[in-house]
Amino acid sequence: MNHCALRSSCGTNVFKPLPCPYEGPPQEPEDRALLTEVCGPEFAAGPVCCSSDQVETLKANFVQVEAFLASCPACRNNFRSFFCAFTCSPHQGEFVNVTSTQEGSNGRTAVKSADFFVTEQFGKGFYDSCKDVQFGVTNGYAMDFIGGGAKDYHAFFKFLGDVKPLGSPFQINFPTTSTPDITPLDPPPRNCYDSELTSRCTCIDCPDMCPALPPAPLPNAGPTCLVGPLSCLSFILSVTYTVAVLGFLTGYAISAFRRHRREKSYERVALSADAASPRTRSHGLVGAASLSHYIDEDSSGAPSENRHLGRGVSLLDPMVTVQPRQDRINNVIRRGFYHLGLFASNHPWLMFSVVFLVIGLLNIGWDRFAVETDPVRLWVAPDSESRLQKEYFDQHFGPFYRTEQIFVTAAVPRSESNSNDTTQTTSITIGEKEPVLSWDRLKFWFDVESQIRNLVSPNGLTLDDVCFKPGGPRGACVTQSIAAWYGNDLENYGPDTWADHLEECAWNPVDCLPDFQQPLEPQFVLGGVPLDTKGSKQYLEAEAFVVTYVVSDSLDQHKQAMIMDWETTLRKYLTDLGQRAEAEAGLSVVFSTGVSLEEELNKSTNTDVRIVVLSYVAMFLYVSLTLGSGSTTKDEDGVISSLSRWIRNFPKLFKRSRSASTISIDSRDVPTLFPRFPRSLFVGSKVLLGLFSIFLVLVSISTAVGFFSLLGVKVTLIIAEVIPFLVLAVGVDNVFILVHELDRQNTLHGPNAAPTYITALSPTNSHRFNFESTQPDVDDTSLPLYLSAEERVARTLAKMGPSILLSTITETLAFALGALVPMPAVRNFALYAAGSVLINAILQVTVFIGALLLDLKRVESSRVDCFPCIRLSSRIALPETSATSSGLGRIARFIRRYYAPFLMNSVTKACVVIIFVGGFVASVISVQHIQLGLDQRLALPADSYLVPYFDSLDAYLDVGPPVYFVAKGVDVAERNGQQALCGRFTTCPDFSIANRLEAERKRPEISFINQPTASWIDNFLSWLNPVNDECCRVRKNDPSVFCTARTPSRACRPCYQGHEPAWNITMTGLPQGEEFMRYLKQWLVSPTTAECSLAGETAFGDAISFTADSSRIEASHFRTYHNPLKSQDDFINAFAAAHRIADEISEEAGVEVFPYSLFYVFFDQYAHIVGITQEVLGLGLASVLIVTGLLLGSWHTAIIVTGVVAMTVLSVMAVMPLWGINLNAISLVNLVISLGIAVEFCAHIARAFMSVSSSSSVTVVGNTVSHGHGVEQKERDERVHIALVDVGPSVLSGITFTKLIGMSVLALTRSKLLEIYYFRMWLTLIVSGALHGLVLLPVVLSLAGGRGFPPGTDEEWMRDATRIEYEYPTFNADDDSIRSD
Repeated sequence: MNHCALRSSCGTNVFKPLPCPYEGPPQEPEDRALLTEVCGPEFAAGPVCCSSDQVETLKANFVQVEAFLASCPACRNNFRSFFCAFTCSPHQGEFVNVTSTQEGSNGRTAVKSADFFVTEQFGKGFYDSCKDVQFGVTNGYAMDFIGGGAKDYHAFFKFLGDVKPLGSPFQINFPTTSTPDITPLDPPPRNCYDSELTSRCTCIDCPDMCPALPPAPLPNAGPTCLVGPLSCLSFILSVTYTVAVLGFLTGYAISAFRRHRREKSYERVALSADAASPRTRSHGLVGAASLSHYIDEDSSGAPSENRHLGRGVSLLDPMVTVQPRQDRINNVIRRGFYHLGLFASNHPWLMFSVVFLVIGLLNIGWDRFAVETDPVRLWVAPDSESRLQKEYFDQHFGPFYRTEQIFVTAAVPRSESNSNDTTQTTSITIGEKEPVLSWDRLKFWFDVESQIRNLVSPNGLTLDDVCFKPGGPRGACVTQSIAAWYGNDLENYGPDTWADHLEECAWNPVDCLPDFQQPLEPQFVLGGVPLDTKGSKQYLEAEAFVVTYVVSDSLDQHKQAMIMDWETTLRKYLTDLGQRAEAEAGLSVVFSTGVSLEEELNKSTNTDVRIVVLSYVAMFLYVSLTLGSGSTTKDEDGVISSLSRWIRNFPKLFKRSRSASTISIDSRDVPTLFPRFPRSLFVGSKVLLGLFSIFLVLVSISTAVGFFSLLGVKVTLIIAEVIPFLVLAVGVDNVFILVHELDRQNTLHGPNAAPTYITALSPTNSHRFNFESTQPDVDDTSLPLYLSAEERVARTLAKMGPSILLSTITETLAFALGALVPMPAVRNFALYAAGSVLINAILQVTVFIGALLLDLKRVESSRVDCFPCIRLSSRIALPETSATSSGLGRIARFIRRYYAPFLMNSVTKACVVIIFVGGFVASVISVQHIQLGLDQRLALPADSYLVPYFDSLDAYLDVGPPVYFVAKGVDVAERNGQQALCGRFTTCPDFSIANRLEAERKRPEISFINQPTASWIDNFLSWLNPVNDECCRVRKNDPSVFCTARTPSRACRPCYQGHEPAWNITMTGLPQGEEFMRYLKQWLVSPTTAECSLAGETAFGDAISFTADSSRIEASHFRTYHNPLKSQDDFINAFAAAHRIADEISEEAGVEVFPYSLFYVFFDQYAHIVGITQEVLGLGLASVLIVTGLLLGSWHTAIIVTGVVAMTVLSVMAVMPLWGINLNAISLVNLVISLGIAVEFCAHIARAFMSVSSSSSVTVVGNTVSHGHGVEQKERDERVHIALVDVGPSVLSGITFTKLIGMSVLALTRSKLLEIYYFRMWLTLIVSGALHGLVLLPVVLSLAGGRGFPPGTDEEWMRDATRIEYEYPTFNADDDSIRSD
């Protein structure tokens, strides 16, 4: 017998009617039509347990949830069936049991609580049909509203049964067990994937209906071919290298064993003593005896075959070898530099005047000096795709909102007893601080928010004037804060009730709607929420709460300035709050405002003037002391020895000499009252010259700024911070090279040059040498004894000018190639660096040459450095220096005697090749692990208040940034256009924009999208559904007029009521053409209300852009959200994934689609950075090859230099992943700079190697000419030896040490950006460049270097040849030459 449990109404509980307990039989309904309309055809016949007023209440309740459920028939019909059965089923008494009653408002007994018995099968099916139904207005789910975000059907039913204003008026419980007299409700649940139209849902609301997407690779995924932890490439390289080294060592051991056996079998043959004649005496390398292993002994001793050469063979004696060919380009360059040097030295003041006049004119450009500070214009290329898309988005939909965000945590650390459960983020360990929430702190923070709302800017603006109001000008501001859960007022709460309310709001945000009437999820306002043992979140134990003010932006500069003015006021208030919050409430406050990032990026705290001054002072001292060290006479005491001698002899002043002696005593041992310092301290020092070289660096920087400012290229803070260090480190190198070469010229042709070998070889003994002399009366063997100062300076520039030209061209080209990087900040930096280096080099070969001449004349006239007006008296100079003395410095003597012979040893060469090839393999392996990105915290000053803000952002905010997919040029007024966009109708294609985005959301690990899409087209067409009778309404008496919120309901009807064909999910009958546009425009101005949440003004008012005449839609966007993005990899991968999705949608749907998110403009570079790196470095290496090939005159040697440069750059790249350096535009330019500077380490040695004349593989042994590989090898060894002694000291002291000094000061900077991307990379470059240039390059040149060229004319070639004989006696294996050192 059917019976009921409750029926009719017995008063209200303030909000809604309460049913009466009723155990009688069901009755016939008063209004069968209404019942059938609300609950369906199941109730078309038979008695029921509900009255007509209950059916009216059901209908009103269903209307409230219709907007959430209408898109999925299965969920909608399950929901209606569930509550219709509970309210009206004639079998109600079988599954409903009233457990308690109460007195209603009318004094009658009403139900207070009841048990509703439902089977698990129906409960699960009901929940499953609704759990994925989306509500696009909020980018959320219907379950957030109808089920409080429930995760299973138990929580869903609990939410439905709990008493709440927008829920049940009485408590409904859902027991899981029942007594035998209870028959739980068990109708078959509808499934979203059923084929019936009354159940079938679309892909958006039913994952089972979604088509399978083709597999997509992870963005920037690593190598797919792996052998254990190694990529296949790394494995192959490692195995190949290991096998090659083992093979080489095995072959070498076998060769050594066989050679040892042969040496035992044959008697060594000594060379004839005739081989030691003055013209053909021995030039065997000391320390290079192992070179003899290249030539096998022959038992027959045949003179025409290779044999052990021993020490008596001359390989480079110019008197017995064929004079080499000339290189025309080098001769022209050398002569050009000679004439330039001769002019500058003969007319130094004229050169000063002309050059500085030009410099002064270029510096006029300072009048147009400007600094670029806008982050977008700094870091985003003008033609960047993402920047163009951002501009399109801003123009058509308005600029993205500005956010003012605050993170509040407890200032007190968590006690140790509770600190076991911690989580490490980038810079913050979650769990170290105590929970932030307490009653006292809430009261303090509510006062803070009240003060923020009342803040008034100097222009009179408040938060209400600038905030974003989705409900229109009279709506509420969007403020995401826990205070919004309390209605911004704690008056109705106390110490015992605040916590319960907060936890209720965190679990059921829909019950605590803020003023802007959109659910505020806990992840937006609470951070660092711990989990209990069951995995449930403990919101009251949250470590931080987050407050976000959303502020409107404007393209109008005046309005934007007023908004920024209010933001500046807020920033000042929050700065003060952060200083007092700890003392007043025990809180730590970090924040960011809309103006914060640009202000902090443009601060000058990175540019520490003291560091810049320190670097220049350090360089000045080094240059001054080092340049003057070469002027000290060999027999002259130094400063320390002079002081020591003075202290030792000082007591003799007070002793009376007892007897006269005729023995000559050293005047330095005569006691004096004051110490007798060496003349070189006063005359030979180069303080003024060093100061002038530093001055030229500053002038070159100033001129570059003036020149590029004249061209409209703006300065950036990176230029101001880095260029002074870079040009200082690069620009001083040539000074050392020129000064060292001038010292060599002074040794050969200065006033104190030794005449021994010159007079023997120069019968003409001319006093003046013309560089281009071709007079027939000048003998080829003649060399002058003395050359004027001007001639020596000109010869200095002629000798080193080509090397300077080579390094300058390659450096300038390399720096200029950095301008290919489209990012303005980097491009401008590259241009300024290239310009500064080029101008500095020009100044060094012009005005510095004049200064070099003036300083040389000062020294030779014994004038004091820094005080040239003071002249010291001349001393008697006796020619005590041996004719064989080379006049080399300590470094050169060390290289000649120890380093070069050691390096040219065959075993050393083999070790060097093995080590560097191993380094190359390791570099290739390491390069594969380079990460992309640039942490924005690095660009901030170290003490910026934004650094802890970004740390908190990573640690506490678990929300991803919004992303918009913009569709352009779609004719949405036509059905095809509508179907290309929609997702909630059965005729929407599987790969429409809405469906594709939903399908991608279901694989967030690949798509980086994890929120439902806000689809305006689906919401708009659902708004037209006549079931939603409070949405689209027209007047009954005039359907052409829309009803407003103030129009009485009795005068209105649904827009599509009675429409033919009727509204349906197949889209048949939905509006098109002008009708579509008419309804659309009304939808966009309809405010969102509780009765109609589908209206478009609030959620989609800015989602559509019309043409100028508003006749059609030009563009529209679909909003969703990325995953929470924590690392640079996350941002880069999200960017790549969004563009992949947009490209695939464009191809499949035939619609032009592009993605936009606020951060995309800054990450666009990473889509192309790898290709740009390969292109720029490839072009750089090609330019190095061409320039070195032309200027060295040997493509063979040019290939070697280019290869060594490439290995240097590769080694710098290999260190990047090991030292935390990511690949980005800044590091790319530094790699290009590394390429240019690496050439400098190689160019001078390669040039010196090529300048030593080759014997054309012809060697005279006695009276026999021998050809062979062994002779060529020894020849290259000696040329490398000469090159190392010639320019090695300059490379070491003038290039390596100067760069180390200039760059090491950057280690003291407070900017992490400068430390990581400049100091670390440049330090690696300097060390790697020195090792490759001074170790690897000489070895490779000795093994495979090209044929050499002489300096130019016959006289110069002869001079070079005689230098082999006399200037480098280490090549002679006799003991006298060794003692000469």
